[in-house]
Amino acid sequence: MTAGETRLTTGDAVVPAESDETAVEAREAAIEEHRYGQPEVLEGPFGTRQLLRLDEALRTADKATGLTFSVYVGELEEPVRGHAERMHLQLPNAASAVLIAVSPNQRVLEVVTGGDARRRVPDRDAKLAALSMVAAFGGGDLAGGIISGLDQIATRAGRS
Repeated sequence: MTAGETRLTTGDAVVPAESDETAVEAREAAIEEHRYGQPEVLEGPFGTRQLLRLDEALRTADKATGLTFSVYVGELEEPVRGHAERMHLQLPNAASAVLIAVSPNQRVLEVVTGGDARRRVPDRDAKLAALSMVAAFGGGDLAGGIISGLDQIATRAGRS
């Protein structure tokens, strides 16, 4: 993964963000290829359109703030906060990165911010976004909750 590239991770599937509109069809085809070529991806929580919406939300948040946003959806090892923090440290430019880690089966959500990102997204703002996401998750809208949380965090972070 190159610097400035966002990603959505669902278990083992990684969907890189593309920069132009014509790439939407290519991404959709690649996602479909992964779905039909690798049965384990079929078990993922998102459909193709949801993945595309999440990809767009990640790209928009990155552009709007200059921070790097990433989303992980899958199982988290105990202690979950520690696992989320270790994943965050693996991101490029972790100091200005925001990771949203969601484990639907464990009913856990963690928002991890690097030092630079934390100055722009205080814990209070991250907690408010988390509460909003949890409310959407409770209503059965995993993708919508993540998209809403990304938007809220990006709006609070503003542009550097």
